[in-house]
Amino acid sequence: MAVALLNLTGLGLGYVLIRRWFRALLCWAATGWLLFAALPADPDGVPGGLVTGYLVVLAAAAADGAWAARRTPVGGSWRPVVAAAVGLLLLAVPAGGAVYYGSARDEAVERMLLDRLDEGDRAVETASAKPFGAGREDYRAALAVYRELGEDHAGSRAGKLVPGRLDAYYRAVAAPYREKKHCEAIEPLTYLRSVPDSIDPGLLGDLVRYPDEPLADSMYACGVSQLRDASAGSSGGALSELLRTFPESPQAGKVGPAVSKEISSRTAAVRGGSPCTATEALRRLRTTTAALPDRKVAALAKDTDGGIRNGVYACGLDEFKDKQFGEARKTLTGFADTYRNDKRRARARDVAIAAEIADTRAAAGKRLPPEHAPGGSRMELVISNDAPDGVEVLYTGPVTGRVDIRGCGSCTAYSWTAGALRACKDTGKNYPHATLRLPAGEYHFLYKHRGSTGSSAAGVSSYADGSRIQPGYRYTGCTYVTTSTSLGGGTTDTVSTR
Repeated sequence: MAVALLNLTGLGLGYVLIRRWFRALLCWAATGWLLFAALPADPDGVPGGLVTGYLVVLAAAAADGAWAARRTPVGGSWRPVVAAAVGLLLLAVPAGGAVYYGSARDEAVERMLLDRLDEGDRAVETASAKPFGAGREDYRAALAVYRELGEDHAGSRAGKLVPGRLDAYYRAVAAPYREKKHCEAIEPLTYLRSVPDSIDPGLLGDLVRYPDEPLADSMYACGVSQLRDASAGSSGGALSELLRTFPESPQAGKVGPAVSKEISSRTAAVRGGSPCTATEALRRLRTTTAALPDRKVAALAKDTDGGIRNGVYACGLDEFKDKQFGEARKTLTGFADTYRNDKRRARARDVAIAAEIADTRAAAGKRLPPEHAPGGSRMELVISNDAPDGVEVLYTGPVTGRVDIRGCGSCTAYSWTAGALRACKDTGKNYPHATLRLPAGEYHFLYKHRGSTGSSAAGVSSYADGSRIQPGYRYTGCTYVTTSTSLGGGTTDTVSTR
């Protein structure tokens, strides 16, 4: 019995007692093999097969020792008793070793979990050095680590540190907000609102509600800046996100006043030195405002209409002054067509006519046409049309206007040399004509031949000219078309006045 107990210690002392040295050596080898495999303690512990094999060896050594002791006398009646007592005491060695190993293994697990925590911390540090979009995956990897430690190993030293790490995690993700980079902060703060969906909210505590206020602030500040630089677009930008996400928030309540203030500012700007730029910005502001999901705020879009109307008119005049005659004509013609009841419509059409003439004859664009016709006597200018197609006559000077003269059905084009001698000279023809009553002054004319459908006559170029109308005279003019075989078709309209 004593030999069996001593062998169960794993030290082979039972064999030593009965002097079976080889068998004791085998016990020592088995114990050494176990210690070699088990130390230092590993979080995964000793393989179960190894432990089972060692226990089988101990049981075999105990049984074998008990059998061998029956055939080998131990000197002295007291020795078996003492050996048994010692064996019982020494059994505490493997038991204590198992307890120590368990403690060492637990510490190894703690170190492993702390290493995992450091891994998550490094992922946050790496992500915080990048823009959020580039660091998003690192943030997600860190969150997965914190979730594992906080939920699966809550009692560990690493698990108990997770709430503090999550606080630092939120601060890292929300860094653009603290730096007042409000547009940049919207994406990471929106991400933080989704974090409670993927981790135990109990680990987050008050962090669950943290992103809402900063996100609403960022959406408002970013949206206002987008209004100012006209970058919100047709989606409504950050203000639309604010009104959809936090419709009852104090920040949402400030959107209407902010939009009204910006409309007022943009409306005033159309009277400044860059009316075209200001008008385009006001148009974009109208588009943005109309796209906002709050009906009352979206209704403010109509407040831009007056400013846009004034801006279009001012833009057309500014383009004329800047010698951008083609753009001025397009802008002011659009104004006259759109705002038919505006008192400035006639003025816009006059400037558009002058711009069209100036696009061919630059002298017509030296200054804007007068706003009011001069008083005094007026002279007659009768323009006859000796061409098969109708002609539109545009003129600008002390007064500006246009007149259409129908085509002469029995008229034909002249040769290059015959036109000046024969045009409008056939007394047997009743040439279509128009009579203009003009104040004296310098005038510029543009003659545009029209086909039967009203479009420009094929192969016939418009012709611009200038003349002075003097008091006391009656003037006549003739428009006709010449052909040139060298050019292969119609050439410039020619006008003679007499």
